[in-house]
Amino acid sequence: MKRMSVSVVVPVFNSEATLSELVHRVSSVLQPRGAPYEILLVNDGSRDGSWRVIQGLASEDAAVRGISLTRNYGQHNALLCGIRAARNQLIVTMDDDLQHPPEEIPRLMETLAEGYDVIYGRPRSEQHGLWRRLASALTRLTLRHAMGADIARHVSAFRAFRAEALQGCADYRGPFVSIDVLLAWSASRFAAIDVSHRPRAVGRSSYTVRKLIGHALNMMTGFSILPLRLASLVGFGFTLIGIGVLAYVLGRYWLQGGSVPGFPFLASVIAIFSGAQLFALGVIGEYLARMHFRMMERPTYVVRSTTD
Repeated sequence: MKRMSVSVVVPVFNSEATLSELVHRVSSVLQPRGAPYEILLVNDGSRDGSWRVIQGLASEDAAVRGISLTRNYGQHNALLCGIRAARNQLIVTMDDDLQHPPEEIPRLMETLAEGYDVIYGRPRSEQHGLWRRLASALTRLTLRHAMGADIARHVSAFRAFRAEALQGCADYRGPFVSIDVLLAWSASRFAAIDVSHRPRAVGRSSYTVRKLIGHALNMMTGFSILPLRLASLVGFGFTLIGIGVLAYVLGRYWLQGGSVPGFPFLASVIAIFSGAQLFALGVIGEYLARMHFRMMERPTYVVRSTTD
């Protein structure tokens, strides 16, 4: 494993202040191994000088490669672009904000050598607020259903895997991407180890609670049929309620000789059933929207330029 080549893929978004230190620390970790390595920096539509910094780093160090996308496509889309451009046997993904210490990369690779396909760096203590942690928990719960694996509880953006782990989805096309779900399509041996998690060095995270919830919904409707099953269960449940209400009305009519009085009763029943129908239609609409985007062949990402 020590002689296997490594590609470190980093999605970059407004991180000009941390890129130089990140590249220096990654190089200081991988260079002593004596094996080929590269650092792929994917500029995901940054609005600051990140691409200028990437170009400078690539001109100074042959191990650094830069890819600039035409706009901001999202972290997972940028990761997929970098992973497809990687040339080496092992791939490590990490964030650009120095919260994932590059010094932990050898530990991921050593665990990977034990026969696993994918290794996650699980943070010992996350440096996030309460709402961010709750949104992350929702995302992991959704991811567990989409991946069909318990390892989803320990999923992290700090991961290492063999290049062939993504061969099963090499031709994946679509605007909504989840690297962890794509890995689950091809790989079966997952593991996680505890790693340190540093506070963000500069600026604020662009991954807001709203974006995390949106990502969870995209995963749920893009890679899982759980919402459709939930809509079916809701429809079945309210059908049973309707049958019960009908039995109550008929029973009262036969036993007492009169119908159930009152407009509020009727209005409540109509409101409940209308809500259930709109819920089911909304879920179906989400899936139709996904199909619409797939049929449009909306690109996963578009590359503007590279440093190669």
